[in-house]
Amino acid sequence: MAHPLFILNGSNLNMLGTREPGIYGTTTLAEIEKSTKELAASLGLDCDFRQTNHEGILVDWIQEAAIKDAAVIINPAGFSFGCVPVLDALKLLRQPLIEVHLTNIHQRPAPYTYSLVSQVANGVICGLGPAGYTLAVRAVAERLAER
Repeated sequence: MAHPLFILNGSNLNMLGTREPGIYGTTTLAEIEKSTKELAASLGLDCDFRQTNHEGILVDWIQEAAIKDAAVIINPAGFSFGCVPVLDALKLLRQPLIEVHLTNIHQRPAPYTYSLVSQVANGVICGLGPAGYTLAVRAVAERLAER
């Protein structure tokens, strides 16, 4: 049976491909979803890929992942930098949690430099663009295999 994996995306990521392409590139979220789902399936993971612009919905999805004992890859986007309810929900997870950012947040100006989510993530991938998602899927698969 495939292990559940939630890939959760925060605010404005639905606009990838057209939103500030000089910063975020031209790859769409649908393209990222396709590549990550294909890879996840090949690694024995049942991937549920979602995006929301609403903090409460993201909290609900994280709680759902915890109930289903799913691993989580999260690009919290703007929810990274001051969203305590998302942080608190992530503390419920028992399976691997990988945080992904398309850009290197450590090279960005304030307020984009410090992610609260990093406090609870098992790993953080930033600055590698869409490839960060596939690297995160591989990392989750490796961590689950170690358990």
